[in-house]
Amino acid sequence: MSVIPKRRRRKAEINIVPLVDVLVVLIFFFLVSMQFRNLTLLNLTLPKIETAGKEKPAESLQIGLDVDGNYYLNGVLISDENLMEQVNKMAEISRDTPVLIMADENSLLHKVTFLMDTCRKAGLEKVRLQSR
Repeated sequence: MSVIPKRRRRKAEINIVPLVDVLVVLIFFFLVSMQFRNLTLLNLTLPKIETAGKEKPAESLQIGLDVDGNYYLNGVLISDENLMEQVNKMAEISRDTPVLIMADENSLLHKVTFLMDTCRKAGLEKVRLQSR
């Protein structure tokens, strides 16, 4: 009776070096291809909206609202009364002018609704909210 020695099987191991290489390439690809957009107009933290459209109006009336409740018309600080006057003047020129409202995510809701209501009362119906 002859005994044949059994071969030892090598333990199965996962080689992670190719996995790390692929992950580094993917991370590099995503960093290079990301869109770096900055809003230099105001220091706002915009809320995130999952269903936000990507259409950009060519020329629009931009109204900003910061955390403290201050209004900005095209980047210039403006009071409530002056804002209403300027919106009404813009509506007299063209009712098709799109309005872009950029409100900080921590701003009060009644301030945002005031902006939307002011625009619609003036006849500007193309009101959009900026998101990130």
